[in-house]
Amino acid sequence: MVGNTYEALPFYHSGTGREMCQWLTHIKLSRIIILTSIVLFIVPLFTHYYLSKVESDVPDRDMYRTFSTLEAFEDFTSMKASQLKMRIEEMFRIKISVSNELRDLSAKRQRLQSEVNSLTQKIDELKQELLHQQTDLDRLKISVEQAQVAQKEAVERNTPELAPPKRILINTLPIVLPSTNPRSCRMYNCFDHSRCALTSGFPVYLYDPDQFSVVSPGWDVDGFLKTTIKQTLGYNPHLTRNPAEACVYIVLIGEALSLHQKRNQRHNKALDIKKLQALPYWGGDGRNHILLNLARRDLSADSGNIFSNLDTGRAIVVQSTFYRNQFRDDFDLIVPPILGPPGGDVWQECAQMLPARRKYLLSFQGEMRTFMGTAMTYQIDDADIDLEKLIIDDNNIDAFIIQHLKDMSNGITLDKFFIQFECIPASMESKPVETLDWSLCGTDSSRRAILKESTFALILAPSNATLLTTSFMQARLYEALRAGSIPVILGGDQILLNYNEVVDWRRAVIFLPKARVTEMHFLLRAVPDNDLLTIRRQGRLIWERYMSTAQGVVDTTIAVIRDRLGIPPLPASQTPSPSVFNESFVPLKSDAIIAEPEAEESLGPLEPPYPSPAFKRNYTTLLIQNHEIWNDWMDPFNLYPQLPFDTVLPSDAKFLGSEVGFRPIGKGAGGAGKEFSESLGGNYPREQFTIVMLTYEREQVLINSLARLYGLPYLNKVLVVWNSPKPPVEDLKWPDIGVPIHVIKAPRNSLNNRFLPFDAIETEAVLSIDDDAHLRHDEIMFGFRVWREHRDRVVGFPGRFHAWDQNYHNAWNYNSNYSCELSMVLTGAAFIHKHYTYLYTHWLPQAIRDKVDEYMNCEDIAMNFLISHLTRKPPVKVTSRWTFRCPGCPVSLSEDDTHFQERHKCINFFSQVFGYMPLLNTQYRADSILFKTRIPHDKQKCFKFI
Repeated sequence: MVGNTYEALPFYHSGTGREMCQWLTHIKLSRIIILTSIVLFIVPLFTHYYLSKVESDVPDRDMYRTFSTLEAFEDFTSMKASQLKMRIEEMFRIKISVSNELRDLSAKRQRLQSEVNSLTQKIDELKQELLHQQTDLDRLKISVEQAQVAQKEAVERNTPELAPPKRILINTLPIVLPSTNPRSCRMYNCFDHSRCALTSGFPVYLYDPDQFSVVSPGWDVDGFLKTTIKQTLGYNPHLTRNPAEACVYIVLIGEALSLHQKRNQRHNKALDIKKLQALPYWGGDGRNHILLNLARRDLSADSGNIFSNLDTGRAIVVQSTFYRNQFRDDFDLIVPPILGPPGGDVWQECAQMLPARRKYLLSFQGEMRTFMGTAMTYQIDDADIDLEKLIIDDNNIDAFIIQHLKDMSNGITLDKFFIQFECIPASMESKPVETLDWSLCGTDSSRRAILKESTFALILAPSNATLLTTSFMQARLYEALRAGSIPVILGGDQILLNYNEVVDWRRAVIFLPKARVTEMHFLLRAVPDNDLLTIRRQGRLIWERYMSTAQGVVDTTIAVIRDRLGIPPLPASQTPSPSVFNESFVPLKSDAIIAEPEAEESLGPLEPPYPSPAFKRNYTTLLIQNHEIWNDWMDPFNLYPQLPFDTVLPSDAKFLGSEVGFRPIGKGAGGAGKEFSESLGGNYPREQFTIVMLTYEREQVLINSLARLYGLPYLNKVLVVWNSPKPPVEDLKWPDIGVPIHVIKAPRNSLNNRFLPFDAIETEAVLSIDDDAHLRHDEIMFGFRVWREHRDRVVGFPGRFHAWDQNYHNAWNYNSNYSCELSMVLTGAAFIHKHYTYLYTHWLPQAIRDKVDEYMNCEDIAMNFLISHLTRKPPVKVTSRWTFRCPGCPVSLSEDDTHFQERHKCINFFSQVFGYMPLLNTQYRADSILFKTRIPHDKQKCFKFI
């Protein structure tokens, strides 16, 4: 075979050895090329074969093609170089073709994989949508059941809708009737109830004191009193200009114009009884008339009792001084003298409540002297001096009291006393008068300075036991309460104080019989600090509300008479809610919503708007909670739609006769998450809440926050308080969240607008929330459920506390750090009762609202102060959330150091206005029941993430 090969090569015989070497080298290279070609092309051919086998339906043909290709390789050794080159080029073309096919197949595979991923994602979305639809279906089923129950309750109840009582007024003047014995007068036999229907609103008519004067010639009503009473009554909502519809008629008597006139006319009565009985609506006996005798400057007993020995008929006498045989229980009325301004903010008049124990344990400034068996008492107001005579024997109690007080002040204890019995200049002349009473020493400012340093202030009851109360004693009470000194009335068992039928004075004053003067020191030392401050706080509340101003005295007088008749006050005024849009403009709607990531969790049924029942307790509140209204809540002047203190039914009542409105969990059987989400449960009937959101020129942030509220259960409506002077842009698209969004035009840019009692708020629960706060639906629902059990408190999410800075300023600091206790819950995300919006706007001292406007800050602190002051309870924090983050929002004011400095100042200023720090610390936080509790796999927790 080798020989044959050599024969086939003609240059073998004729060539040289070098050529032979070249030929052999050529042969080797050819073989290497052939082997390389085989390696390069056989592998792609096999690859092409397998790929073709996958896609081809005729595998035998592919095998035949493969065998043919392999057979072609068998002749590579016999090919010429040119043929071999062509074959190699062909193989390269085949390789390129195979590579292109491989790339196409890879691209096709990627497209198929992408389609598979897209379909898989679509399947997941459809599954999620199915869950959402199933959740919505379940909610709708629950909603249908709730609606059927509500319809059934409405049919069974069969009562008209509740609303403020409609006024029923009389339209005739009083007719003349025969007079009766005035000494036997009580409300049941001397008052004409036919003129005062329960729904009349208690209209009051005032005789113009300039037109209808009833004082004798030479006398005149104090000009200050006339002007002040007319002005203050003008602000009272009960005042009417129509005498035909009036329930009561007020006659202003007042006091003598000057003491000089009174001395010259000592035997001339100040009141002209004929003028009194000639009043146009007197009706012959003065029924339903109120004779208002308000003292201001002359506080002596004889001046304050101008009705002595006069026939006042069936008229109610209102004054500060009464003899015991003159006062008619539950008919006449004791009032304090007018010692304060006409009205306004009086917090600066009050002393601070702390420390609990002051420099002096007890103080007294007064005088009673005995000359040759005659006890002399001096009155130095307006340089007037009166001397009262009394024959004193060895057993006189007043002499014993004086001696014991002197001995007590010189005792061996470390307690300090300020007891002053000798304070009248010897040069002053004294004159005898008909009665005996104590006088005071010093000027108003000097007495106030002593009282502010006294823990207790001693007040002595009139020495003349025939006096039931005097203007002088009421004035001492006024001074003590104003200074924060707890009154101790020695002889308190023989006297009555102002508004005694409604004000619980035993919570603000210590009453002691005179016989217990020797036990007084022991008793005062036995009062602990917490009770001291409680009594002092109660006294300040009574003074501020009922005694501090002429407005308060007049309003309280009218309220007491109305309260006797069982007539509810007029409804509290609400703030109108004007829309920021004009009547012709229709805001654009947007379908864009921001779905909750945990939307598969059922949080409650979807219900139509359901307002809280209002004015259900117009008449029973006065019966059940009258004491609290006058002594705790301090607002008997207004009728509110609801109160956070309304009474609660026992648990079994919702199943036995009082089931209307209740939605017990599992219809009373209880249950875990599924049953829990279907009903509100708890101790109160079903209700909804209103969201109030304050905003200022952050349209997109606002819209995003509103969109997140879509599908929120138990939401009644959303009020957006538009604080900006610029209206919203016309092309702003408002999301459709399933409940009304009411955009209110604020009267001015003020953070106090957050707490205005808008008439558009129809629910008791109000969720106050910032426009950049991001709360999940489950968090909101949990907060709402917790608030239902703590309706009188702030219930919310971001907690803060007040901290004492003893290193630098000895003052309060506002602190937002993480802490194991808190004292405030910020109203940027908190539930409050609508009742507190009334109190914030109309009851809170104006100085606090002015400070909020000055800093454009601190309104949330002010609301916490108010509620803690009234309830003496701390707020309730829910969930672990401490603060909020708002991605995409501008830099918050709270990140500025100035913000915190202002809040430091606010918290100290507010404590000065209140007289103490009302905030209380708490270490309590509310989390969901079954939170972190291991429950069976077939049960659900109340909330999945709380």
